[in-house]
This record gives sequence, C-alpha cells and structure tokens, in this order.
Amino acid sequence: MTDPAPSRPAPALAVEDVACRFGRVQALAGVSLTVRPGEVMALLGDSGCGKSTLLRVVAGLETPDSGIVRLDGRLVAGEGTVVPPEARGVGLMFQDYALFPHLTVRENIRFGLKGQPPAAREAADELLEQVGLAGHAGSYPQTLSGGEQQRVALVRALAPGPRLLLLDEPFSNLDRRMRDRVREDTVALLRRTGTTALMVTHDPEEALAVATRIALMRRGRIVQVATGEALYRRPESLFAARFLADAAEIPARIRDGRAGTPLGAVPAPHLPEGAPVRVCLRPEALRVGPPGEGIAAQVARRTFLGAASVLHLGVPGVEGSVRARLPGPGTYGPGDAVGVTLVPDAVLVLPDEEAA
Repeated sequence: MTDPAPSRPAPALAVEDVACRFGRVQALAGVSLTVRPGEVMALLGDSGCGKSTLLRVVAGLETPDSGIVRLDGRLVAGEGTVVPPEARGVGLMFQDYALFPHLTVRENIRFGLKGQPPAAREAADELLEQVGLAGHAGSYPQTLSGGEQQRVALVRALAPGPRLLLLDEPFSNLDRRMRDRVREDTVALLRRTGTTALMVTHDPEEALAVATRIALMRRGRIVQVATGEALYRRPESLFAARFLADAAEIPARIRDGRAGTPLGAVPAPHLPEGAPVRVCLRPEALRVGPPGEGIAAQVARRTFLGAASVLHLGVPGVEGSVRARLPGPGTYGPGDAVGVTLVPDAVLVLPDEEAA
C-alpha cells in the first residue's frame, strides 16, 4: 500500500470569483487569485483597472458584491461572512505612509502593538535595526527623508506579524535612485522575515524586480498570472506584451505556420492558418551588423544610455522605425548603413486583438 500524497498547504490568500461594482463602474469582474505562503505577488496594471479595489477587498476595506476571500484557509468575506479589517491579521502599507507626525519613530511602530507582550516590542526594535534606523528611534517622521519614512512604515506594518502584508504603490513617492535602493531593502526584509505580500503597482519594471509572480490586470479582470520572466518572454496576449515593454509591431498573417515580415519569416506553429497577427520586435529581438549581413537598414538615430545604446533603424517595408540595443556606445551612428537579422527566440508573434 502506497503512502498518500502529502497535502499542499492552504494558500496564504485565495480570492475566488470576486466581483465589485461602484454605481455603473464594474471595478472587479470575476477575479480569482491565489498567493502562496512566503510569496511576493504583484498586482500590475493601469490606473482604474481594479488592482487597488482588489487590495481593499482583501483588507476588508471594501465588501465584494459576490465571490469569496480566504486567508490561510479561513473565510473572511463571502457567503454571508464579513470579517472586519482589524480581525483579519493583515498589514497595510499605503503610498503616503500614514505616519503619526506627533509620535516618534518608535512610538509609531509600537502603536499597533498595544496589548501584545514585551517580546513583540523587542522584535519591532530588532526590525528597526535591520532597516538601519535604530539611531532614529526617537526622531519624528517629519525629520526623516522619504526613504527613511518608507522604511518606518514598513516596519510598523510588519511589527504585529501579519499573515499577509498589503502594499499599495509603496515606492511611488520616492525619486528613482532612492526608489531602487529602498525597494531592494524592502524585498530583502520581506524575504528575511518570510512575509507573504501582495503589492499594487503600475510600473512593470518594479513588478519584475520585486515579485515572485505577477498578476496582470485589465478592466477589472486578471488577464495573466506568471513569473516576471514568463510574463515578459511569453505573454499570452498583445495587451500583455505591450504593457511589459515597448516594441515595434508588424502586422502579418499566418501562412504555413509562419508570419512573414520584411525582416524575414518567423515560426508560429501555435497559431491557426490565416490568422491575423502582430509580430512584436523589442530591441533585444534584433541583431545589428555590417552591411550585407541580413536585411539592409539605416541608422536614423542613436540614443546613448550609458551601459548600452539604442539604435533607431529604418527598414524598407516597415512603417516607422525599429529599435536595437547594443552594449556601450556602439559602433554605428546616424546615417550609417547596417545589416539586421532577427533573434528568433526574442520575437513575439501574437494574435492581433484589433483586427476586424
């Protein structure tokens, strides 16, 4: 007799067919999502797509019209159950940080620990030390930089030991250099503490840098859930491909399992014969060499980015320009003739959602 297969632990968060309407606006339309224990999940999408509404439903700040929400297998919303936010064991961190200006850093962090044993306060002080702010425990929020305030807000949200941490655009108030550094520190702390997190962002780069998996949303629905690499390299729709990165798009139709373009045919055996498609060419999908290697093209413009350069190329038969990325300053400039070949593994061929 074989031993039974071990049962999988319940998801830290399970959202099942949740719908939420505000007047005539359908904010969420049948959303289902699971977040695994210890995972950092990003909700990615444009403003108004429903990601913040979903976060508020999970937190208990909004009540869904239908569907259910479970935390660690426990029903907290749906089927006549509505568990209030303070009883869900969920931590919240918003983009404005919401620190109390009249309380010191230590007092802000301990505010949510009333009634808990002294060990909880000691653990909070340890978290403050881990983010490098132990020396600011007696300071007031207005004397801190934006990055320091963000770290205080993070420690305050983590101090009670939430089963799930919800972050709504947590880095949007920081300048780019500070945002990158604080973001790395935040992810490191979440992983060190094993905290499960659900983060809202409209920035694809941020989602790719932070999340274990990404749930891409559009018009109140989730259109794809995948790791950042899978979402970038294997988007399931033209919308997903466009959202993750800019690309030159060439309209085509499938003939004998291939999509023909002025730069050459691209295999697409997964698409039906005659289907209208868009061949998406991101900068990494083009290889640039001297004239005679591949299709003839001309450099229209070069953009220097420090570690790399982007060439804007004119290709006969292609409307507008296509872009190619080269390391460093590159060897070509405006007006130069070059040869262009495709990197097949980096070319995306997707159904044309806009074709009649």
